[in-house]
Amino acid sequence: MENENEAHLLTDKDIYLFNEGNHLRLYEKFGAHPAVIGGADGTLFSVWAPNAKEVHVIGDFNGWDKKRDALKERGSSGIWEGFIPGVRQGQNYKYFILSRYKSFSAEKADPMAFATEIPPKTASVVGSLDYSWGDGEWLKARGARTGLKSPVSIYEVHLGSWRRVPEEGNRSLTYRELAEQLPKYVKELGFSHVELMPVTEHPFYGSWGYQTTGYFAPTSRYGRPQDLMYLVDRLHQEGIGVILDWVPAHFPADAHGLAYFDGTHLYEHADPRQGFHPDWKSSIFNFGRNEVKSFLLSSALFWIDKYHADGLRVDAVASMLYLDYSRKAGEWVPNKFGGRENLEAVAFLKQFNQVVYENYPGTQTYAEESTSWPMVSRPTYIGGLGFGLKWDMGWMHDTLQYFSKDPVFRKFHHNSLTFRMLYAFGENFVLPFSHDEVAHGKGSMINKMAGDSWQKFANLRLLYGSMYAQPGQKLLFMGGEFAQWSEWNHEASLDWHLAEHGPHAGMQKWVSDLNAFYRAEPAMHELNCSPAGFEWIDANDSQQSVTAFLRKGEKPEETILAVCNFTTVPRHSYRVGVPRGGFWKELLNSDAVAYRGSGMGNMGGAPAEAAPSHGRPYSLLLTLPPLSIEFFKCCE
Repeated sequence: MENENEAHLLTDKDIYLFNEGNHLRLYEKFGAHPAVIGGADGTLFSVWAPNAKEVHVIGDFNGWDKKRDALKERGSSGIWEGFIPGVRQGQNYKYFILSRYKSFSAEKADPMAFATEIPPKTASVVGSLDYSWGDGEWLKARGARTGLKSPVSIYEVHLGSWRRVPEEGNRSLTYRELAEQLPKYVKELGFSHVELMPVTEHPFYGSWGYQTTGYFAPTSRYGRPQDLMYLVDRLHQEGIGVILDWVPAHFPADAHGLAYFDGTHLYEHADPRQGFHPDWKSSIFNFGRNEVKSFLLSSALFWIDKYHADGLRVDAVASMLYLDYSRKAGEWVPNKFGGRENLEAVAFLKQFNQVVYENYPGTQTYAEESTSWPMVSRPTYIGGLGFGLKWDMGWMHDTLQYFSKDPVFRKFHHNSLTFRMLYAFGENFVLPFSHDEVAHGKGSMINKMAGDSWQKFANLRLLYGSMYAQPGQKLLFMGGEFAQWSEWNHEASLDWHLAEHGPHAGMQKWVSDLNAFYRAEPAMHELNCSPAGFEWIDANDSQQSVTAFLRKGEKPEETILAVCNFTTVPRHSYRVGVPRGGFWKELLNSDAVAYRGSGMGNMGGAPAEAAPSHGRPYSLLLTLPPLSIEFFKCCE
């Protein structure tokens, strides 16, 4: 135990690295750590509050007395520390901070607490991170499961509304209950990863976790830290990777949180033109302050280190990159060169990606970045931001807009389908249909589709098929896999009864088969981020709203042909050029009866004729079902 105590004691080197912006493991030193000092059981506390005059630890153990249990300042470091005998795991606490300025005082939650009370209560909880992991085999192999050549398909989940228990007041499942259900379901559907919307503690449930206060604490709504570890462990043991949403773009101004922490703007900019986010009414981190960088970098590594996350998805990157994001003229402060780029945030994001990949080479980072900022997913040593992948928001908007059009008019919008290939390899892309597309009045995925009920389902199968056919990794938000009719409601369960019958069951099977096909065929994933993996056969048949293209792997014989018909009109004897002779087997058809389609197709495939077409020496005469995608492979 004495050695453990030493591991939690702040050294001069720790303080130096903290002040320098390069301390990556602050959670080992700051916060609350149970310890034995001088033969007495208690807890070591440490918190950064450089403008405090006094700091006291208040909690269950001292009747929340603001005059007892004072911490001492460590020289002029601004760090307050101390050992309090008798404080045990599971007890609630806060810091009472009396500022040097304006007679300010506040009760603040611990910025580096490992656990919290269940909201709306806001105290921190003395906790431990002890857990016996069983995912060693996964960790050894995860680099091969998360790489750019891997068949990564991501199931995005909001834990609080995936399933609920109506018999018990419509409560959410616990982490432990989720661990018994979610891994099995995700494995059956064939997704390679789950992405969890923020599990970091957040005071307002309706923020979905994007208004984070607990940068080192999982939300206590569903259980203890070890319960979340168990969920991750079980997912890993089923061969499923875990990506966590991580939010350094902003934080809420709740009184117990980081805002105005010691009577000054410690974590955030003081100038509201830099430190206040107009969209979310929240505070913006001061990325130019070294101690803030140490705090955020430690938070990022913490979730990979202690919770075995395989990747971090950074939300709202565009809001970090631009000083004028959502601001009018005069409402923002230019950088030192007079530009709109947030140079400190750019430097921080580069450092974040560098330290993640240096310390955990098998992991990935993902950027939700909605502008044309160059080289988001390119290495920092060539001037990029250093992310592994970037969400393709442009493709998502173009594609959904196209599918909302009546098929009669789609010939006038054909460019919305084909434009992506002009930039598809400028970044390493994830193709996302995320929670953002089924919230805030945008409707469900199925209700975005044009046409009557049958056409909506056919369109949605075509939409998902075209997503899997495109180069890039895939992401689908929960409920979309069985075409839930209603918009996502974070206060209710998904409508699971729909998945038990009819076209909803057909949609679920289609998504499962797409995942199996994507995983089984190298051409569908090996070159997802390389222009060598894609080749148009015909991008220009706007009159019939048909596209045909090849997906290619590292071996020519693995080549896959994809043909899409975006209208309700069946196309008979439709000629498509192909690169080689032989019989082209129909591997997958979204119009199959198994998916509740009309059952039209090519009777298992078609032989290549020595009739040149589309610049190829051979061609196929195909039947293209209405609103369908078909995949073929040459099997000589």
